Amino acid sequence: MDRIRPAAVAGSFYPGQRAALGEQIDRFLTGAAAPAEAVAPPKALIVPHAGYIYSGPIAASAYRLLAGHAGGVRRVVLLGPVHRVPVRGLALPEAEGFATPLGVVPLDRRSIAAIRDLPQVGVSGAAHAFEHSLEVQLPFLQSVLDDFTLVPLAVGDASPDEVAEVLERLWGGTDTVIIVSSDLSHYLTYDKARRADRSTVDTILALGPDEITHHQACGGTPVNGLLRAARAHGLRARLLDLRNSGDTAGDRDRVVGYAAVAFTEEARA
Repeated sequence: MDRIRPAAVAGSFYPGQRAALGEQIDRFLTGAAAPAEAVAPPKALIVPHAGYIYSGPIAASAYRLLAGHAGGVRRVVLLGPVHRVPVRGLALPEAEGFATPLGVVPLDRRSIAAIRDLPQVGVSGAAHAFEHSLEVQLPFLQSVLDDFTLVPLAVGDASPDEVAEVLERLWGGTDTVIIVSSDLSHYLTYDKARRADRSTVDTILALGPDEITHHQACGGTPVNGLLRAARAHGLRARLLDLRNSGDTAGDRDRVVGYAAVAFTEEARA
């Protein structure tokens, strides 16, 4: 692979050294609550994307669940909101692989080719160059999966239907897991954030139909697309963890909310 996107936030959002990073992720995974034995393999996950000291413990609950069903997963479709470079639609990178201190994750060229004809899908190296919402998921994925390929999509100005159309093209079978990277509310007081985030999570667990706004979740656009796809495929949503930075490593005057949610193909009651 000649074109590798280097890690942009290693050393700031998460440890920049391989050993320290691996040790921190191991601690988070060990500390996460073990999933119930009856939980089916996740088809999709919503996972937060802040610095690991803030959201790592919450993200770990999603990745511990994935680790228990990791044997057949060979492809990860990863969507996250853009924070620095605006884009229209969903942007693929120019790179052929994404690097972290744990190694290089190759991109799935066949899957990328399968969505390139969609009008809402473009290519933007700039949108990916410093985007943390996708990058911070990779060390966790590298820690719980064996060999896998990646389809990374930076989501900008797109409709939920446009996102859902992309997901439908990439849906696949048990070899494919979809990760939507999103935090919840930003900079509310602790108690207000808990109420607001609980309401947002309730909407997610019900699979909508109300849309999640960007005030409720910075990744509202990919979340809404996932909810449409989840309804179409009869998925069930299960809350794995819901906390905020006031519970992990910050003060309680201005917090950021985090949730981990799994979507499975279990029959809904």
